[in-house]
Amino acid sequence: MTTRVFVVDDHDVIRRGIAALVAAEDDLELVGEAATVAEALAWVPRAHPQVAVLDVRLPDGNGVELCRELQSQLPELRCLMLTSFDDHDALMDAIMAGAAGFVLKGVVSEELVTAIRTAGAGESLLSPKKTEAMLAWLRREQAQADPLRELTARERQVLELIGEGLTNREIAGRMFLAEKTIKNYVSQMLAKLAMRHRSEAAVLATELRLDRDSRGKR
Repeated sequence: MTTRVFVVDDHDVIRRGIAALVAAEDDLELVGEAATVAEALAWVPRAHPQVAVLDVRLPDGNGVELCRELQSQLPELRCLMLTSFDDHDALMDAIMAGAAGFVLKGVVSEELVTAIRTAGAGESLLSPKKTEAMLAWLRREQAQADPLRELTARERQVLELIGEGLTNREIAGRMFLAEKTIKNYVSQMLAKLAMRHRSEAAVLATELRLDRDSRGKR
């Protein structure tokens, strides 16, 4: 069974090299080439490929957005993202766009052909190692974006009041709760933030408040 392949890359040598690899295989059929997002959007739907090899970086856009747009038009299309560097950002974006895989331009010819065949067979090229690397990166990014993500609304409120310099008794009065309840909230909050001392929480609360104030002034 022949797999129809379309190649999108703005570098002539790379694009023609991949096209030649595809054309040389009996079970692969080259159905078109493009050098830009605009060309790809115009020609890929007409060619009806099963696999599109897309460069991540293109002169008038990027392969990830192109992948998303093409798959909205051709739901059965399998996109194989091609890039010259091991970029976790691009990997994450490619997965979110529904790409079948992510291949570095430095791979040898046999590996690229195998990747095309794998994508054409409806299988994913995202190895457990790459997937775990992506998930680890996502966890780090999420932690940086929202260090309080595991805190409840009450615990966040307690943290803010600690940042204002209030004692447990004063926080209890402000929140109309028992001081013992506030102590429990503080203990739970410190555990979730992997902190040992109340002073660490106060510093974090101050930093977050300053960051919010700074963004508000922009």
